[in-house]
Amino acid sequence: MGVDKPGIKSSVKDKHGIQKNSSSMITLKKVMSVIGHYRILLIFSILLAGISVVLQLYIPVVFGDAIDGIIARGKVDFQTVSVFLRKALILAACASAAIWIMNMINNRLAYNTVRDIRAQAIRHIQVLPLSFLDVHSSGDIVQRVIADTDQLSDGLLLGFSQLFSGIITIFVTIGFMFSRNVLITLMVVVLTPVSFLVAKYIASNTFQLFKTQTEIRGRQTALINEMVGNEKVVKAFGYEVEASGRFRVLNEELQKSSEKAVFFSSLTNPSTRAVNNVIYALVSLAGAFSILGGNLTVGGLSALLAYANQYMKPFNDISSVVTELQNALACASRVFSLIEEEPESEEASDELPEATGNVDFSDVSFSYDKSKKLIENFTLHASPGMRIAIVGPTGSGKTTLINLLMRFYDVDSGTISIDDVEIDNVTRHSLRKNFGMVLQETWLKNATVRENIAIGDPDATDEQIIAAAKEAHSWEFIRRMPKGLDTIVTDDSMSQGQKQLLCITRVMLALPPMLILDEATSSIDTRTELRIQNAFDKLMKGRTSFIVAHRLSTIRNADIILVLKDGHIIEQGNHEELLRKGGFYSTLYNSQWSGEAAAG
Repeated sequence: MGVDKPGIKSSVKDKHGIQKNSSSMITLKKVMSVIGHYRILLIFSILLAGISVVLQLYIPVVFGDAIDGIIARGKVDFQTVSVFLRKALILAACASAAIWIMNMINNRLAYNTVRDIRAQAIRHIQVLPLSFLDVHSSGDIVQRVIADTDQLSDGLLLGFSQLFSGIITIFVTIGFMFSRNVLITLMVVVLTPVSFLVAKYIASNTFQLFKTQTEIRGRQTALINEMVGNEKVVKAFGYEVEASGRFRVLNEELQKSSEKAVFFSSLTNPSTRAVNNVIYALVSLAGAFSILGGNLTVGGLSALLAYANQYMKPFNDISSVVTELQNALACASRVFSLIEEEPESEEASDELPEATGNVDFSDVSFSYDKSKKLIENFTLHASPGMRIAIVGPTGSGKTTLINLLMRFYDVDSGTISIDDVEIDNVTRHSLRKNFGMVLQETWLKNATVRENIAIGDPDATDEQIIAAAKEAHSWEFIRRMPKGLDTIVTDDSMSQGQKQLLCITRVMLALPPMLILDEATSSIDTRTELRIQNAFDKLMKGRTSFIVAHRLSTIRNADIILVLKDGHIIEQGNHEELLRKGGFYSTLYNSQWSGEAAAG
């Protein structure tokens, strides 16, 4: 059957704006807004980081005092030294406990944040218009929801674990250093911006590199998903070499992009370490002169050097985290760009009651691409219980009418009403509950046969499910399954015909007031199709039914046959009337009939 809508595109750079969030700071603010829901955990994490830092930084003071207790050879105040060593041991134990609890909190904080972002993304996908899903590959969307959020999780864990502690360490260390020697501390503070500037310059240039890397990874995931999901078609048409070639090109792009991103980001740590080593050497030199001048003790210099090392260590730690943070923010920007996409148009709060089946299309116009007209000034009235067949060449608008009726898309102009209620004035859920759909494209979830059939009526009993299966002629193969209704099935574990029979069984069970059959028996053998057609005849009795068909022999009993071409009804009537007219429908029917006769 022809598809009346745009095909999936592998590119992710389009009007829907994959590259909305180009700034890492904007993305960071969005991440922090989610983290804000767990501000209590965040406050505890910062407090524990502060406690652990203060305890760790007080240890050099204790060791300095212990060193000063060693006056000279043979002149060691063992009592003083032992007191300070015990004190240092207690401080280290308390600091370790604080760090352990802080890491537990950080884990919960990071995973809760990522869980919320991922859940928000999934919920938002449910309300995105089909126009978005039409132009974005499913592989790229999966990449954002799964892999990109995992990268964000890794970055947050590193950030929480090292960023908070590092920042607190810097400020507390400065305080301890001032208490020991003001001049040396001022020298360290004055030289610190050099390390900052080096780190900032490199980090500012790596965000876009990581963003490009994640976008290429998304395209690669989309290609893998496309090829693996359609491997039979790939092999049938000998497309293996071309598929491998497309993958090789993307793989090389990803390799070059990753190498460039990691190379530039890896410059941060050695660059800041080099600057910090120079600062450390200057502290040692200045401290040595202070000792000679009698302004500093050996224990005091020992404490200052320990603090200088502690002071510079966060810069090294933070710079090593920059790579992961930039990568995480680049991935987060893609997830947030998905979350910020325009959802479906806002719907009314009123519910559509169970319909009697009056359906009206009034002067409806619609097109997927606004520059190319598809359906124009379409008008139709369907009375309760009427069977309306829709036929026409590929791209004439058959499936589009169904999409508009179910509000998968909204009309550009005109109105669609059910029982004189415009469908724009009721919730989509209440509208869709009134329809039973069987499509050419089947879908099964990874669950039992029972759960797949009962999607439309979760409270149905086994007796009702079996009765519906017998009506749909699916019970014959269901009862032969290893566990019957309890057999776990997937989209790949059954033949296309069996999957379509299960989808027909769903509708037989739900018994909605209106039906949409879009090539509903296209994958079923002729003998079973005749039996199902009889079941459909019973099901359609008293129900307004819309039947999209390419095989015109299946719609001869329709009350009205609409012949579409270029979005317009060019012919209308029942089967005999249209044949007598000798128009477009007659030509279509006779060409199919002669083809079937020749095949027979």
